[in-house]
Amino acid sequence: MSQEIRNLEPKALWNKFADLNAVPRPSKKEEKVIEFIKKFGNSLGLETFEDEIRNVIIRKPATVGMENRKAVVLQGHLDMVHQKNADTVFDFETQGIDMYVDGDWVRARGTTLGADNGLGVAAMMAILESKDIPHPAIEALFTIDEETGMTGALNLKGGILKGEILLNMDTEEDDEIDIGCAGGIDVTATREYFEEETPEDAVGYTITVKGLNGGHSGMDIHKGLGNANKIMNRLLFGAFENFGLQIAEINGGSLRNAIPRESVAKVIVAGMYSEAYIFDMQPIIKDIKNEYKTTEPNLVIEITKSEVTPEMVMDLGTQEGVLRSIYAAHNGVYRMSADMEDLVETSNNIARVIVKEGEISIGCLTRSSVESSKFDLANALRSAFELCGFQVELSGSYPGWTPNVQSEILDVLVHIYEKQNNEKPKVVACHAGLECGILGTNYPDMDMISFGPTIHGAHSPDERASIKSSQKFWKFVLEILQNIPLK
Repeated sequence: MSQEIRNLEPKALWNKFADLNAVPRPSKKEEKVIEFIKKFGNSLGLETFEDEIRNVIIRKPATVGMENRKAVVLQGHLDMVHQKNADTVFDFETQGIDMYVDGDWVRARGTTLGADNGLGVAAMMAILESKDIPHPAIEALFTIDEETGMTGALNLKGGILKGEILLNMDTEEDDEIDIGCAGGIDVTATREYFEEETPEDAVGYTITVKGLNGGHSGMDIHKGLGNANKIMNRLLFGAFENFGLQIAEINGGSLRNAIPRESVAKVIVAGMYSEAYIFDMQPIIKDIKNEYKTTEPNLVIEITKSEVTPEMVMDLGTQEGVLRSIYAAHNGVYRMSADMEDLVETSNNIARVIVKEGEISIGCLTRSSVESSKFDLANALRSAFELCGFQVELSGSYPGWTPNVQSEILDVLVHIYEKQNNEKPKVVACHAGLECGILGTNYPDMDMISFGPTIHGAHSPDERASIKSSQKFWKFVLEILQNIPLK
């Protein structure tokens, strides 16, 4: 990691981010970072403990003169999305993130950066370590597994936290103050299929879709970006109908909350159709690239003859149903909010498609700020897959966060933002899944707000954090702490 990261201003923030990013912390593999945070809290002589699910809480008393202010919960999540480019050799379970400075941006080499939510966590650490930052009594809540299930927030019991105000530092545009977010539910479709022996005259091909932008399946879902799983299905569907193509394997997408960037399929085509298949697929490829020329200029679609022809393929009856069900399954924006301008209300991301050795698994993440709409779309997806004989599981449901425009802490943040920046902030609700809605189920009286520095490309190897924005964010945080309302 470049030493230049540690020399960035504010050094208190970037040094803690560099310390954090040296510790492996992929979702569901947070053991090392949990111990790191506990050791950090104990080294400061502060009350530090885990709850039953392994969230870490560190308490710091108010500084002199701030004892009469309401206690504040600073909250961020320890885990990060572990995405890398296909040609990047990297082990998220053993390696720290390799960062570098690119103009106003901090980036990682070939992987996600972990600024989501590492910069929020780093700010919490810097405040806990500080000796000259005025603040009320603080509870720093470091949650686990936010990115793949909100497990930490879902299992935080009522009564543990004493604070009256919660500052969640996990949003990605520095001119926005979030007062609401979407909930979500996982829709997972699975089924088995009969494997047939490949005909003797068949020719094997590998189809590759790559070069897509990917991104956050909530924050970026409205941008018209390509979904590698849907594009791959389109390619397979056309060739199945025209050339009797049969599927041996599909490996598409990766994480439930990341828009799929890549998909690879191994297929066969009857030898008599081999040349015609390659020729006739070119106009389809051209059409797809033309459709995405603005949003996905780097899209690559390759069809190459396989060195080894697959020995087994999916039976044609099942294959037809699978391709039609994926075609029918909704992907992208389902409904825009009627109450907040430009807010996506409900959406779905077909995140993962796996076909191998007689088993099929399709994973979706459905999001909505309206519970009834969330389940409406989930049931639509379930219906599309069940018509093809899939077993469909709805799991991991978590609630959204209902906006409170009368929030006392919202008034404080708006006033400070206007004073510091000579303009009004955007008070918004987001389509991402923030932990505030979940935490609010056990802490219904806690006044919650969410904000953060500018981060682009979250959940993809293009993730980058603005240096200038981090300075703005840090200044904002410090003044918020000095202006927490009286008890």
